Amino acid sequence: MVPTYEHLTDRVPQVSPDEILAGFRPSERFGEVSFDTYIPDDSHPSQREAVEKLKAFGDRINKGNSGGGFLSKLFGKKKDEGRAGLYLDGGFGVGKTHLLASLWHYTNGLKAFGTFVEYTNLVGVLSFRKTVEVLSQYKLVCIDEFELDDPGDTTMMSRLMRELANAGVKLVATSNTLPGALGEGRFAADDFKREIQVLADQFEVHRVDGEDFRHRGLPAAPEPVTNAEFDAKVKDVFDGKTIAVDSFTDLVKHLEQVHPSRYRQLIEGLDGVAWRDVHTITEQAVALRFVVLADRLYDKDLPIVASGVPFDKVFTEEMLAGGYQKKYFRAVSRLTALAREGMLGESEQ
Repeated sequence: MVPTYEHLTDRVPQVSPDEILAGFRPSERFGEVSFDTYIPDDSHPSQREAVEKLKAFGDRINKGNSGGGFLSKLFGKKKDEGRAGLYLDGGFGVGKTHLLASLWHYTNGLKAFGTFVEYTNLVGVLSFRKTVEVLSQYKLVCIDEFELDDPGDTTMMSRLMRELANAGVKLVATSNTLPGALGEGRFAADDFKREIQVLADQFEVHRVDGEDFRHRGLPAAPEPVTNAEFDAKVKDVFDGKTIAVDSFTDLVKHLEQVHPSRYRQLIEGLDGVAWRDVHTITEQAVALRFVVLADRLYDKDLPIVASGVPFDKVFTEEMLAGGYQKKYFRAVSRLTALAREGMLGESEQ
């Protein structure tokens, strides 16, 4: 059999607000995870402690009366014990998303799970007030990869979280801290507290230490295939599957035409992607859109075959050292994992 070939550049998905809201749940990659499937690294006790804290947090939600919106506020809501939010601070690949998704599965009732970027996109689609109205009905809102590099988005999200907390919604956020950041990785948590001063005393911060599991004992980014090898490699890896094959130059240009809130639908129905002539991205706006696509590809665990430069060279040195470096390091880590799967057959455990 041969692959079924498609092109991302031919896709311009149209997505309704209801469809976007329906997508606020863990991706396929984390669709069946649980606290039991999270394997703590015993050399980093904070990982096991995180499991215990999240379970206790989930138990309070399941036993309490948090969330519920208008009726709960009308008749008076019993204030449960503990803080409104929990913040997991840690480096790349220590399993914070796995833990957050486990909490989502563990908790009963109406709940939402999405990345920081997906929530900012939701506000862009629904408006801020409508987003507050909708999410105030939820018992739990999980925000993965809380980001502190865009003052406008951070201020907006801080306001959103404050209003949700006032409505009785429980909040859990995660964030990546860069290796070598000031204070052994506490920089992100400190900035987080500074940006949401009103909520600071309601959030418990837990540091999750550890190595990036995507790189534990595994090789670095695989060498891309040559253009002469590209077609044969794609056919061999994706035999009998549905894939999208695109020129990298055409792909990143096409992303300008598709709102990031639709990237999940952009890759729907695919088993993998293949990009010809991957090059280093030099424009910040292009790079930031590509980061969102990388996150959605990782969510769906779509293997990548590529020619051109390796993914640890897809962003410039200036970008990797600049204000958005957290996003770029995360994207490199995830793209490398998907490229290992596509070109070396090495899946994550």
